[in-house]
Amino acid sequence: MPHLTHSLPLFTALSLLTACASVRPTESYDPALAPPSPDYADPAYWAALPERDDLADLTPNGLEDRQAEAEVDVFFLHPTTYTSKRGYENWNGPVDWDELNERTDKSAIKYQASLFNGVGRVYAPRYRQAHIYSYFTEDTTSALEAFDLAYQDVKAAFEYYLEHYNQGRPIIIAAHSQGATHGKRLLKEFFDGKPLRNRLVVAYLVGMNIEKEEFVTIPPCQEPYSTGCFCSWRTFRYGKEPKKYVSPDIAVTNPLSWKTDGGSVPRSENKGAVLKDFERVRPAVSSAKVVEQLGILWTHRPRFFGSFFFFNGNYHAGDFNLYYLDVRENARERVGAFWK
Repeated sequence: MPHLTHSLPLFTALSLLTACASVRPTESYDPALAPPSPDYADPAYWAALPERDDLADLTPNGLEDRQAEAEVDVFFLHPTTYTSKRGYENWNGPVDWDELNERTDKSAIKYQASLFNGVGRVYAPRYRQAHIYSYFTEDTTSALEAFDLAYQDVKAAFEYYLEHYNQGRPIIIAAHSQGATHGKRLLKEFFDGKPLRNRLVVAYLVGMNIEKEEFVTIPPCQEPYSTGCFCSWRTFRYGKEPKKYVSPDIAVTNPLSWKTDGGSVPRSENKGAVLKDFERVRPAVSSAKVVEQLGILWTHRPRFFGSFFFFNGNYHAGDFNLYYLDVRENARERVGAFWK
């Protein structure tokens, strides 16, 4: 896929999350070789904090960063950015590697976490993320060890956040790809059937297959103003049928109508995408249709300059950004409904 980076404005803005790694773990997982664990009392181990200047504070033209006045928090879990990097073959990426942190910040934090700065105070921990190879290897035992280590960091960060930052405010969980893998587990451990569920505004678990019955007390959101629920979708080109991970049991939210039925919403209803030229919000870029029997979201080829080359049928990297303003405004609507 690297040859696509000169043709696809969206993909140059985000990590190529489905890229095949040329440098990857060659031995089985060894806990003794794990990178040092982060200390979340140190702000350096957070990619975004509301009281600090960072890339989650940025906004496209016409939008405002309103974290200073926000009455809710957003706990954001970034996707995999530990992919094809030379010279480092650990199953988990170190949190003190400047090159990796810069890649995370200039992709996921700028283009995804910033979605939520109009409605909440954004907290995004760095964590020892599992290598992208963990999703494709046949060594599933090592992969599960890598994901578990990454989740232990996420859990530690969330516990620190609850104790030192939250101060009883309502919470939005927002996550993409590997972040959604950990976000699902976080919801089960801290929210599902727990008192903290009363403070859950909504969870956006995007880019991973989340089953409709994944949680006991947290259902898929059915209306744009529903709270205490979760939204999830995986975006593909219209007509694309993935060979794996399809099922009518997988929850799919339409990010234009915020319904879960199979209704199709035209691109004219799309409030705005944010692509490589971050400063510009582009309306009417993408349509959206829930394909219930497959558990995925379809969109016609996104409409923007250069989209002629947008021939890859998996739009995973654009799950959030094709619907940037729609998600941003939906989060605001759900916060309003939560207070009512």
